[in-house]
Amino acid sequence: MLKLRFTNNKQNAVWLVEPKVTIGRSAACDLVIDHASIKDVHAEIRVNYEQLHFLLLNDSDTTFINGKPVPKGRLIILKPKYSIRIGDTELQVIDPKQESQSTPTIPRQIESTGWALKANHSALANRVFPVKAKTLVGRSNECDITLAAAHLSRRHAEMVVKDGLMYVKDLGSSNGTFVNGQRITEARIKRGDDLRFDTLSFGVIGPSDDLDKTTLRSVPKGGPRMAPARTPESGAGGKSQVPAGSREDTIRRHQSGSNRRPAAQAAAAVETIEPTSKSSSVGAVTGLLLLLVIGGGAYLAWQNGLI
Repeated sequence: MLKLRFTNNKQNAVWLVEPKVTIGRSAACDLVIDHASIKDVHAEIRVNYEQLHFLLLNDSDTTFINGKPVPKGRLIILKPKYSIRIGDTELQVIDPKQESQSTPTIPRQIESTGWALKANHSALANRVFPVKAKTLVGRSNECDITLAAAHLSRRHAEMVVKDGLMYVKDLGSSNGTFVNGQRITEARIKRGDDLRFDTLSFGVIGPSDDLDKTTLRSVPKGGPRMAPARTPESGAGGKSQVPAGSREDTIRRHQSGSNRRPAAQAAAAVETIEPTSKSSSVGAVTGLLLLLVIGGGAYLAWQNGLI
């Protein structure tokens, strides 16, 4: 997108926006030049992307392009670096991509709110415009963000940041303010929205509405409780199903009484309860009975005179 700039730099440049830009003494013109030799609507520049044509609407002997007089009613091609003189005002067609220095369209930066606008149009070189607590947008040099586009109102819209949230209000502009393609009078803006003033589009940069939250579940005091393990000897109610007085019962009671001993000692206690001691006592009783039987037999034989 090309623009038209005053060579004396006393005023901001005007963006050459489709379909045309009007020049004259009338306040309704896009570019106002107050000179006695200029008509209310003196001329217009027709815009088709970056193809420009100058058209003089009234007879004038004070209108020149590159030093040559311009005839009325004839389309004259304009290109970057071409000069235009109307009365005592000199203008020049500028291609922003060829400019080495920044233009007067850079906003004044005072305080930061965490919100900003990033230009989507290459003519604004994808610049980022910080947003203050109250930010006025328009064509006027008094605005906080000055955008010298021909179809932009002098005071186009106002942005307000309150309690961390951002709002935009259209100030009765002719060509409107749009949020995500919808024309609005007043609306809240969120991060990632598309905010457009007439044809100038911006991406909204700012904090997110939703903060990440981490929920911690409390653990019962003393830590989680474990259910007691069920052994093969335990029934549904957890009570022992081993018959009282049995060998297994004796072993279980012996183990429960020594459950605080080291594992090696508990194993040794279990190993002592074996049938070996029972077999020894049975053998002794059997030997004693045999001796009694033999002794009794000898006694009866002696009584009968057999011995």
